[in-house]
Amino acid sequence: MLTEPQLIDLLTDLESDRVERTISTNETDKFGEAICAFANDLPGHGEPGYLLIGVHDGGALSGLTVTDELLKNLGAIRSDGNILPQPAMSVARFALNGGDVAVVAVQPSDLPPLRYKGRVWIRVGPRRAVANEQEERILSERRVALARSFDARPCREAGIKEIALGQFDAYRREAIDPETIAENNRSIEQQLASLRLYDPEFSCATYAGILLFGKNPRFHLPGAYIQYLKLPGTDLTEFPIDQAEISGDLHSVLKELEGRVRLLIQTSMRATEGFSESLLPDYPEWALRELLMNAVMHRNYDSNSPIQFYVFADHVEIQSPGGLYGEATPENFPTRNSYRNPIIAEAMKSLGFVNRFGYGVQRAQALLEKNGNPPAEYKFDDRTVHVKIYRRDP
Repeated sequence: MLTEPQLIDLLTDLESDRVERTISTNETDKFGEAICAFANDLPGHGEPGYLLIGVHDGGALSGLTVTDELLKNLGAIRSDGNILPQPAMSVARFALNGGDVAVVAVQPSDLPPLRYKGRVWIRVGPRRAVANEQEERILSERRVALARSFDARPCREAGIKEIALGQFDAYRREAIDPETIAENNRSIEQQLASLRLYDPEFSCATYAGILLFGKNPRFHLPGAYIQYLKLPGTDLTEFPIDQAEISGDLHSVLKELEGRVRLLIQTSMRATEGFSESLLPDYPEWALRELLMNAVMHRNYDSNSPIQFYVFADHVEIQSPGGLYGEATPENFPTRNSYRNPIIAEAMKSLGFVNRFGYGVQRAQALLEKNGNPPAEYKFDDRTVHVKIYRRDP
C-alpha cells in the first residue's frame, strides 16, 4: 500500500496511466471497470494501479469523509464475482489536509485478460477503454509467461479437437458481454484463449479447458472425478446401498452432484415452538451443496485421487485432494482463502454454481446452525481437506 508522501505525489502526477481519480462514492460500475483495467495492466508496468476516491481530475481534494461503509463496499468489489478472475487489491483510507482519500491499490494479474461484467477493460493513457481484439490477444499471450496456477497451464497433448465446442459456445454467452460477442471476429482459438481455456503458444487446451469442455477429461487428468458411496450404517466397511463415479465435463459433474444432494435429503415432521409442527430436512440442501462446490473448486487436479463424497446413516463426509492453499491455514480458515484454481472458480461463477467468492464455508455453517445441525468439522493435512457434516437429531 502507498505511503502518504507517495499518495501526495500521485495527486499531482496528472500524466500517469496508473492512477484514476474520482469524487464519486457510489459509482460501482466505474470502480469495477477501473480495477479491472489496472489488473489487466496492458502497458506492462508490472506495478500497482491506484483508484483514488475523493480527488478531482486536477488533483485537488474534494473534502470527502471516508466511512467504514465506503471501504467495505470498495473491498467487496474483489469478491462479488463481477470481475473474473478475481483481482488482487487492497483498500485504505488516508486523512489529508483538505479531506480524506480512499485508495484502492490493484496488483497486475498473472491471469489476464480479466473481465468486468463480461468486458475486458484496459488503460489507454489516462482513460479507460474496452480492449479490442489485438489488445485482448496481447493480454492472452502475456498470460502464458505469467500463469502460475495449474488450471492455466497448457495440456500439451490436448488439441482443439478434444474440446466440445458446442458447450463452449453456450458458456461464452454467460461469460462474455453480448455486445462483444456480436462484434466478434476472433478465431475460435482466440476466443478460447481470451477465457484462459487455450494456450496460443503451444496450440493446445489449458487444463481448465479440458476440465470444463473436454470430451474426456479423465484421459488427461485421471483423478478428475467424484467417488460417491451411500452406506446403510456408520462404517465404511459395509456394503454400499449405492455407488457411482461421477465424471465428465465440469458442468455435467456439478449438475449430477446437485441432483444427488436433493435425493439424499429426507424431511420429517418436527415439533417447533408451542404446539406447531413443520417439515424440516435432516441436512440443509444448500449447506451440502456449498461444501461440495467448495471441494470441486479448490481441489488439487494434479492429484490422481478423486473427491470422496460418502453418505453414512448419521453423517456425510467430503474429502478433497490437496491441503489448504496459499494464505489459508488451519488457524485462519475459513476467513482467509486463496484460489488454487482461479479459472475453474471463474467458470463456476459464470455458470451459476457459485454466487460470491470466499464465503461458501461460512454460509454453509450458518445454514447448518439454522437447521439445527452441528457445525461441520474440518481436518487438514498436506494432502487432503476432510469435512464431516452430521445429520440433524430427530
